[in-house]
Amino acid sequence: MKSIDEPRLETDPQYRYEFLAEFIGFGPEDVKRIQSSAPHLGPRIPQLVEATYQKLLAYDATARHFVPRQTGYEGPTPANLKELTAEHPQIQFRKDHLNRYFIALIGRAYDAKMVQYLDMVGRMHTPKAGNKEIDVPLVQMNALMGVLSNVLLTSISEWPIPPEVQLKTIQAFNKLLWIQNDFINRHYAS
Repeated sequence: MKSIDEPRLETDPQYRYEFLAEFIGFGPEDVKRIQSSAPHLGPRIPQLVEATYQKLLAYDATARHFVPRQTGYEGPTPANLKELTAEHPQIQFRKDHLNRYFIALIGRAYDAKMVQYLDMVGRMHTPKAGNKEIDVPLVQMNALMGVLSNVLLTSISEWPIPPEVQLKTIQAFNKLLWIQNDFINRHYAS
């Protein structure tokens, strides 16, 4: 039986990632599958982003988080939910972030900087990241991860690749999304 330093899981993101990856079975072969999916996923990223934002903007509980000024955004902000559309410049700004997230998943090395990135993605949706107006409840972050998982795994199921490669690719992304979800949830613990 392997011994785990549980308090360290809460304070050391790298240790946490290594534990999760080992426990879930996310390893070099999974990373290779994710990175080698770039020719298929890359051209489909705009569709995945659009599908995700269509869902986010369909509910007031999720859409309301795009009314306050987003960190790093300099343009006009919507005055209220009625002014918020999929074409609003602030939404385009957020869509660009999600686009870069997908690109990071398929294009970055899975090293200590990637662990910091996954942790930052979790933190940025809370006031802990600097913008006190951005405080997305955990239930909505879990809903977002469910939508991302659905649009991504559905897309993979449609790729013209052999079924065994398709299954391994779906499994690799599924493991990664569970790790990402944990790196989101950790910022909601009291």
